Amino acid sequence: MGDWASYWRAPDRPLETMHAHFERHVYHRHSHETYSFGFTESGAQAFTCRGAARTSATGMVMAFNPDEPHDGHSAIENGFTYRMIHLGIELVTGALADAAERPAGLPLFAEPVLQDPVLAMALRRLHTTLEGESRLAQDEALGDAVRALVRRGSTRPPRSRARSVPAGVARARELLDAAFAEDLRVDELAGVAGCSRYAVHRGFVAAYGFAPSDYQRQLRLRAARGLLAAGQSAAETAAATGFADQSHLTRWFKRYYGVTPTVFQASVRP
Repeated sequence: MGDWASYWRAPDRPLETMHAHFERHVYHRHSHETYSFGFTESGAQAFTCRGAARTSATGMVMAFNPDEPHDGHSAIENGFTYRMIHLGIELVTGALADAAERPAGLPLFAEPVLQDPVLAMALRRLHTTLEGESRLAQDEALGDAVRALVRRGSTRPPRSRARSVPAGVARARELLDAAFAEDLRVDELAGVAGCSRYAVHRGFVAAYGFAPSDYQRQLRLRAARGLLAAGQSAAETAAATGFADQSHLTRWFKRYYGVTPTVFQASVRP
């Protein structure tokens, strides 16, 4: 069959979908600013999340919290087919505004893989509705799917997952946030952190789940998504976000998101 992917994103709200089949594609470790929900239609996908190896086989549901690191690749020779939906935090909280089952704080999913046919059906309905139904039908399917996920998925408030981040590591992250497009050196991170290069690297991975270079690349890619969505060319976007050139941006964009910048840019539809 070979690898293929189709992508859709809403023009006016943080809502994106993907329908894909991958045999050879390997996702680099990454996270999304949004909630990411999906289900495997056929085959099996293997990935690491929260320090453990996971597998989503046919009929299983995946639930990633915002900024939750994970990767992914096919677990079998014939690959896997899956549908993914990325929902902005405000869409999830909005769908729960009047729900009796709304948890305290933002809902967080305790398990990244769920065996639940009802949830799989709700996500399939939402995905297919977003592909071509009216805005009213989309909103109804969105509300139904989010409430089903919160009601049936294992959730907990964010404070239960809080962790203490060393002040020096937090300062290193602030430097990366402020200067992600610059060619920073590890000595600069160690300097603001007030520790050795090894210590800042180890502390950063422990606190955020990424090496500093991976975190910087993800910041660049997120900025690139915004510029591409605004209509900027891939070459201009690469120059503005710290990539060496357009091909460098394209290579990493696909490893993180499964599609090229060109496909992403053309994916917006009413």
